[in-house]
Amino acid sequence: MNEKSILSNRINSLSESATLKMTQLGRELAEKGVEVISLSVGEPDYHTPDHVKEAGKKAIDENFTQYSPVPGYMDLRLAIAEKLKNENNLEYSPQQIVVSTGAKQSLSNVILVLINPGEEVIIPTPYWVSYSEMVLLAEGKSVFIPTGLDSDFKITAAQLEEAITPKTKAIMFSSPCNPTGSVYSKEELESLAKVIEKHPNIFIISDEIYEHINFVGSHESIAQFPSIKDRVVIVNGFSKAYAMTGWRLGYIAANSTIAQACNKLQGQTTSGTCSIAQKAGVAAYKGGLEAIEEMKKGFSSRRELVYQLLSDIPGIQTNKPEGAFYFFPQVNSFFGKKDAQGNTINNSSDLALYLLNTAHVAVVAGDAFGNDDYIRISYAASEEQLKKALKRIKDALAELK
Repeated sequence: MNEKSILSNRINSLSESATLKMTQLGRELAEKGVEVISLSVGEPDYHTPDHVKEAGKKAIDENFTQYSPVPGYMDLRLAIAEKLKNENNLEYSPQQIVVSTGAKQSLSNVILVLINPGEEVIIPTPYWVSYSEMVLLAEGKSVFIPTGLDSDFKITAAQLEEAITPKTKAIMFSSPCNPTGSVYSKEELESLAKVIEKHPNIFIISDEIYEHINFVGSHESIAQFPSIKDRVVIVNGFSKAYAMTGWRLGYIAANSTIAQACNKLQGQTTSGTCSIAQKAGVAAYKGGLEAIEEMKKGFSSRRELVYQLLSDIPGIQTNKPEGAFYFFPQVNSFFGKKDAQGNTINNSSDLALYLLNTAHVAVVAGDAFGNDDYIRISYAASEEQLKKALKRIKDALAELK
């Protein structure tokens, strides 16, 4: 009996996360004594704010160490509802909010409660690597809308309309976007909302986890349009804005039917998320935005630096992303070239492995995000590390013939 025959078709059909795989390869190389600079991880290199950490410690001291309610503590759901009202001008009751173990679980919950086998989910490319795999687990079908540098990696209303079929159940996207950093304006979102208005059976899964890492103004949510608000599921969390990746705290805000369904599903899988993390989340949302603004200033400075350094590398094309902490440069001009050992670079995966093994810089291949002509570079690293990494990348690419 071979290994695959032991396992379910479900797990055998699932791809390994490309971002986690590249991070692991980088760690393995580092364990051999190689100085690897990782630009592959979607994680702020800042620490959780002190007042949030203190709230976590206090929660332990006050014995918040037992099972938590499946949808989250009421004080956290109230804090989330207050945040949505004050920051986004969106009205949600605590009963419309479900807290989960990270925004990734929130997304997975929503897909599993909405999508039947054979139903379609429209996903603009490039997209975060797990979107299509979540749809696959639900036995749905991903329908991709390709984008590129020329459109700043954003779809148009016409493209959305063309992709809709009688089997379409949802559209899923992020703004600010992982992996491109693109940000949809209010006008752009409104044009998409007008398309959705005409299709009353389609839902929008709006991944807003990078909401606060936005360099072009205030965040715009597609849930702001009353005609479709009841069909929008907002997915957000604490990991990016508050540097709380390890706390695993995310949530949805949705209509009551979807919220109750996610609560039901979560009750049969993980139950309520970590009690201590939830109390820290309350402190995060009640403690103001000062720590976020400081972190955003740092990311803004790094964005300028990386844009200049990438623009100085022959053969690379890039835009200047408006949010998140990624660049998604076009690198297909290097395809067909050979390294010093005579190995041909055929695609973005080959190029990412070449940069890891030659430049000792970990990036993520674009094919994992649905666009093979690109790679993703995270600038959640110090300016010193970024300068060194981009110099290594430039030198390694120059060696390809």
